[in-house]
Parts: sequence; C-alpha cells; structure tokens
Amino acid sequence: MLTDQELQSLKNRFGIIGNDPSLNYSLTVASQVANTDLTVLIQGESGVGKEVFSQIIHSQSARKHNSFIAINCGAIPEGTIDSELFGHEKGSFTSATESRKGYFETVSGGTIFLDEIGELPLGTQARLLRVLETGEYIRVGSSKVQKTDVRVIAATNKDLLLLVNAGRFREDLYYRLSTVPIRVASLRERKEDIPLLFRKFCVDFADKYKSSPIQLTDDAKMILMNYRWPGNIRELKNMAEQISVLAPHKTVNSDELKYFIPNHYQENMPMITAQNSSGNSDFASERDILYKLFFDMKKDVNDLKKMFFEIVKNPALSHTYSNEMVGDEQIIPFTTNELSQPNSSNKSIIFSNNEAQKLEAVHTVEETLNLADREREFIIKALKKHRSRRRDAASELGISERTLYRKIKEYDIEE
Repeated sequence: MLTDQELQSLKNRFGIIGNDPSLNYSLTVASQVANTDLTVLIQGESGVGKEVFSQIIHSQSARKHNSFIAINCGAIPEGTIDSELFGHEKGSFTSATESRKGYFETVSGGTIFLDEIGELPLGTQARLLRVLETGEYIRVGSSKVQKTDVRVIAATNKDLLLLVNAGRFREDLYYRLSTVPIRVASLRERKEDIPLLFRKFCVDFADKYKSSPIQLTDDAKMILMNYRWPGNIRELKNMAEQISVLAPHKTVNSDELKYFIPNHYQENMPMITAQNSSGNSDFASERDILYKLFFDMKKDVNDLKKMFFEIVKNPALSHTYSNEMVGDEQIIPFTTNELSQPNSSNKSIIFSNNEAQKLEAVHTVEETLNLADREREFIIKALKKHRSRRRDAASELGISERTLYRKIKEYDIEE
C-alpha cells in the first residue's frame, strides 16, 4: 500500500486533484500493478481521466524508457483498424502501395493503451486475443507470423459483460483483458472533490487569461456538487473556462451559476440521495424512493376504494339515496359533494342485480407490497413508454443506464 506521502507525490506528479477514498484506492492499485506485465482493464465513464491511469502504470513500470502509445479504438474505421494495429503488406488492399508496420511492431518493448476497447470489431478482437496469449500476430496480407513484446492496457466506458451477452464482445477476450480491473469513480461519486477541481481549473484559466480566479459562494458550491456531471472532469473543466471568461463578477453566486448549468439540470433536481455507512450512494437509496412512492400510491387508491364502497353500502352517507328498478337494472344515484362535479346534474352508477348484490360482500384488498414486483412493473412501463430506448427509460426512472441494464437482466425483461 502507498503511504499518504507517496500517494500525494503521485497526485502532484500527474496533476490529480482529490482525496476521495475510491480515487485513492484506484491510484494504489495502479501503482502496485505497474511493475508487472499484467494486462489491466480501466473502467469508468467518459471524461473521468482513464488515460492518466494508463500513463501512471507505464511510467512506474520497467518499460518506462520505451515507447507508450494511446489509441482510441472508436476513432479508427473498421476497415483499417487491423492495418493500424498489426501492419500490412504491399498490395494487400487497394490503397496499400507499400508495406507498413503496425503499432504492435513499432511499440514492441513498450506499452499500448487501447481506449474504448468495446468498439473493436469481432475480427480484430480475435487478433488481439492471440497477441495477449502468445505475443504473435500476422500483418494484413501476409502469412508470416511475427512476435511482439507489448504490454496492453485497455479502457472502456461501457459494460463489457453486457456486450458479451449481446454477442458484440468476445468472452475469452474480456476475461483475458480484465486480469487486473481498475474502476475510476465518476465525478458525482466524488462530490467533495468537485470544489477542489473547480478551484484548480479556475486558477489555471486565470493564469492563462491574465485575470483574477473565480470564487464561488457556498450556495453555488452546493449546486456544483449536486449536478450529475455526465461529462465528468472534462465537462467540469469546460464549465470552469466558460465561467472564468463570461462571469460578470469574480464571485459567482447560485443564481449566476445556473446560467452555465445545462438546461436538463433543472429536470434532474431536486434529487433525493442516500448514503451508506461508507459514504457512497448505492441502489438501496433508489429502492427506498420507489418504495415510498408505491406506498403512497397504494394508500391513495385504497382510500378511494374505501370511500366509494362505503357510500354504495351506506345510504346515510348520501344526501339523497334511492333504489330504483329499471327492468333488470338497479340505478343508484349519488348527489353528495364527493361524487358530484361542478355544473353537472346528479350522477348515476348503474349495476346489474347480480353486481348490486355483490357489492355487499366487497371489501378492500391490500395490494402487494412486493418491491421487486413493483420495480419490474415500472421498468417495463418505462421501456414501453420510451420504445425500448434505455437511456430515456433510465432517466425517467431516476436511475443510471448501467443500473437499468442490470435490472433488465435480473428480472429477465424482454424488450
């Protein structure tokens, strides 16, 4: 384990701001695994700084004096990614006018960081698996097996297990990549670090634009901490630059700050959160919110049922109550304030003879309070409402898209 002094030294070296326990743990794991040749899978949302962790691992490894290259797998077209990674021979395809070395050849002895690994085509995934297991690869258009000595660090902002289940990612490659998984917490999971990061960015931009750094009032800090930050640190940095340039005053209050918060902020607030003993929000808070909602709904429905059936069974509750027979129908008119509508005549409810007799035996039936059943029902309704668009359904339910994926699988919901 890193000492506090070693951890702070590592943060200073790579410009990492924050003291959240989850951040400290991820940094400790990265430092411990650095001096091995194990494959590392860095998981986290877009904008949390996954590439910084790959640089930490490389800089503290025995390969630190050799090459390091970062590749965004999602930015390379599917038709050329094999050539980029493994090279090609002259004439292997139309534009191959000469032979070319791939990254696994040019960076041999060093480290390759494969960002957005979930975007790799299945064919390329098979080639990568062979490199990880044997160190062997074949150039496009060649039959000669070549060797490479490269350490692979991968990163993704997707749930690779979901991609495996959907047939879009190889299961054997997933387990080969995740020898050592490192999860980088999102910014909304590190709320106490948000003011620190914002202040650091504002100081940097004040230096850049030759001005005084922006200060936030306490209520503005609370807004900043309660915003969900879908773009994480990247979004926070962009907002800090906007405020540094456009804010009318150097001390920004909550009203002024709201002009820089995206419009959907208002839709996400107020937001009910709960914390467990370790200080981290978990799914239990979402269940508590849903439970309260369902309980209140059940109470309202039962109250309405009770009022209706008591009036039907007890004529004394109505100002005028009479039983009239019309053929084989029984008409029960109501003129009470509870059942009357403004500017309308008496309302009548018509029952058949059998139905009228059955009313005497009616009693309020307690609805199920099984939370799992209700939760499944609401997820299905949200998916139907948004035509299986999971992101919109998750937003409607007030949960993360990843949690929704997990719940769909847990409840075996067909979309």
